[in-house]
Amino acid sequence: MTNGQLIETHCHLNDSEAFPDVSQALKRAHDAGIAACIVIGIDEDSSRKAVELSEAYSGLYCTVGWHPNHAQTWSDQSIIVLQELMQSQKVLAIGEIGLDYHWEYATREQQFRALNEQLDLAQKHQMRTVFHCREAYSDLLDLLEKRDWKEPLLHCFSGSLSDAQRAQELGAYFGIDGPITYKNAEVLREIVRTLPHDRLVLETDAPYLSPHPFRGKPNEPALLPLVNAGLAATLGLDAQACAQMTTANAQRFFGPRLKLDLPESNS
Repeated sequence: MTNGQLIETHCHLNDSEAFPDVSQALKRAHDAGIAACIVIGIDEDSSRKAVELSEAYSGLYCTVGWHPNHAQTWSDQSIIVLQELMQSQKVLAIGEIGLDYHWEYATREQQFRALNEQLDLAQKHQMRTVFHCREAYSDLLDLLEKRDWKEPLLHCFSGSLSDAQRAQELGAYFGIDGPITYKNAEVLREIVRTLPHDRLVLETDAPYLSPHPFRGKPNEPALLPLVNAGLAATLGLDAQACAQMTTANAQRFFGPRLKLDLPESNS
């Protein structure tokens, strides 16, 4: 238990199949010591749902954006949709955006168009950005370096040591998830030990990437303390110190809109 000091920076409570009762998931999260949760948009429907949920519950915030695996649905109208949703004070960033070469749901051309146009939008409105990247770090970092993109948040970082070093030159933040707890993830832990402590934030990616000993089962924000414990052990910190550090990092990244309210319904 961390006395309400953990911030869940990346979850998909807008997935109604995985979370049919968001209020109960938030209650479990609060009971586990989670002070705030950030729900992530991946396309128009999920982004609208993320805003809807964040406005219905205190302690709940969101991002809006098009995931690279949904880039085939990106169009000129998508920018208008995001600009509309960004009017909510509960929207903290544009994301998750990026590149994914593992799947073939969208062509690389479609992915780059969606990514670049969302970066243009973020730059215009001075919004933070949350990135998804899978098997595409070289191309993503090439693009971010070309655009001199400062302080990206790399969700669920899974790149190489070289990728991590390049990202640090941009002042990147790194999302730490359940894999930090996996027995076969020593390479990841070695890379995380090289990262600046003031650039690490906690996330579950729920309902995906459950931490040990729940690996293979549905994930939820209430399991974030296990991720915190895994990161603390990796860095040689006690759990409370790790919680305080990552919470301060999340607050710095997401800015003053992120307030540590209790996740209870406003309705």
